[in-house]
Amino acid sequence: MFGLGTPELIMILGIAFLVFGGKKLPEIGAGLGKGISSFKKGLREVEGNVPGVKEVAAVKEEIDKVKDLGKVVGR
Repeated sequence: MFGLGTPELIMILGIAFLVFGGKKLPEIGAGLGKGISSFKKGLREVEGNVPGVKEVAAVKEEIDKVKDLGKVVGR
């Protein structure tokens, strides 16, 4: 994860705790989680409304099936 190890993550969390305090950190985490889930939901809605996305996904699945068949037959 971006080359961050355990000591670096602990240091970042410690600094965040000092800056924001113990009461504010859970609120920040909850807000961040809601924002990410809202973003993902909006992204799924946009993908569903774009013409051709479902067709492309279906074609990709068919290609993957054919590739898998080729592997089995080629043995």
